[in-house]
Amino acid sequence: MATAPIVAEGNSWFSREGLHPADWKNPNPAALYDLVIIGAGPAGLLTAYEAGRLGAKVALVERNLFGGNCLNTGCVPSKTLIRTSRLYADMRHADQYGAQPPGDVVVDFGAAMERVRRIRARIARETSITDLTAIGVDVFFGEGRFAGRAAVAVSGDTLRFERALIATGTRPTIPSIPGLTTAGYETHDTIFELTERPDRWVVLGGGPTGCELSQALCRLGSMVTLVQSEPMFLSGEERDAAQILSDAFERDGIEIRLNTEAVAVRLDGTRKLVDVVRDGDTATLVADSILVGVGETPNVDGLNLGAAGVDYDAMEGIRVDDFLTTTNANIYAAGDVCAKRRFTHFEGASSRLVVQNALCSGRQRVSALTIPWCTYTDPEIAHVGLYVREARQQEIPVKTFTVLMHDVHRAICDGEEDGFVKIHVREGTDRILGATVVARHAGEMINDISLAIQSGIGLALLGRVIRPYPTQAAAIQMAADAFNARESEDSSKRKGPPLVE
Repeated sequence: MATAPIVAEGNSWFSREGLHPADWKNPNPAALYDLVIIGAGPAGLLTAYEAGRLGAKVALVERNLFGGNCLNTGCVPSKTLIRTSRLYADMRHADQYGAQPPGDVVVDFGAAMERVRRIRARIARETSITDLTAIGVDVFFGEGRFAGRAAVAVSGDTLRFERALIATGTRPTIPSIPGLTTAGYETHDTIFELTERPDRWVVLGGGPTGCELSQALCRLGSMVTLVQSEPMFLSGEERDAAQILSDAFERDGIEIRLNTEAVAVRLDGTRKLVDVVRDGDTATLVADSILVGVGETPNVDGLNLGAAGVDYDAMEGIRVDDFLTTTNANIYAAGDVCAKRRFTHFEGASSRLVVQNALCSGRQRVSALTIPWCTYTDPEIAHVGLYVREARQQEIPVKTFTVLMHDVHRAICDGEEDGFVKIHVREGTDRILGATVVARHAGEMINDISLAIQSGIGLALLGRVIRPYPTQAAAIQMAADAFNARESEDSSKRKGPPLVE
């Protein structure tokens, strides 16, 4: 299996010196820290910045690179590569926009990956160890592990604390498929260090990582087969959303294998042969490279959590309450290591919650947060709040207002008509319970609805917002208009005021 270097050769090293200086010397520990943080990903970094600005004495422990998965191997590099892949897709279909397609679209995979590393370098400049130390944060590099209920050991030093935060994130889950390790594979930890394009990929896993990278790799000129053990990929999303994406994948040329298990991998020269089973029938897929994207495993190994009195599950992560407190009342956890849904923006929100609860005697709850999410395929799939199935499980009566993107003028102009906006309200009121947006810019569009839910703005009031014409977000306006028209009709029948919360 390829391993991503801490410092790669040539331009691809992208100033990682700022993320883990080669000549760094850990400081002398303070006698007692207000807060010790293990993990310098988004949750740990943001907590350190916020706590440091409040004047707390903070120690931040990191074993590898500042920035965590998001900067180094996740959000930043993947979205950069996705943008390049979309450009290639648009060039191939230029005739749909009244333009002449280039005679021969040649993909420069090396240049695409170099851009990934260049963009990563630019954003890495915002993650400054110097800024942290300037506000009094002590930075320690090394493996942090608990040395009791109120101490962390790192590189021969002992850091004693009043409060601690575990923000160690996750790593890719590697399935126990016979022959996989011997044959070799890539994950999101390693794929962005490639410089040459494998022509044939087998992608294991139909979650967000598998779907996003399958489409990007296909658009960059590889033959891609996506293997998913469940009946549909993105199993948590609404079925019609996943179906629209499935249709888009087929148009791109991705071979989709649903209800299919990979049972063995073997080498045939330089080729990798993947044996898969569906309904008792076995087939063999041929690949130059395998991408594993079946999920994430929380980084809890080696932390000596038992000594700290912190309960955890190896697959689910650290157990926390609604205030992000662990079973040790002085130790908190935030971000992917304890989250049911793992998103970088949740790490930021949870870090602010930890600062308030751990250092400012706050009682802020995770359950009070409104957390949207988005899978950055083309079209994107974004969601916030409850799904209809969840509302029904809670016996909440729900009414859904749906607008198809092919009825939205800007989507028609853009040639981006796949998708819809669905907004769910509590029956008899305009209270927004949740929404799903499937559109090329769904990740941007969901923000309107997230703000409305967080602020208690109902769909009726959301419909009074004046938006520039034309935008794709007009679909939200159209859903609100449909609600107001229905409410007006119902109120005339009732001969009373609209039922608005």
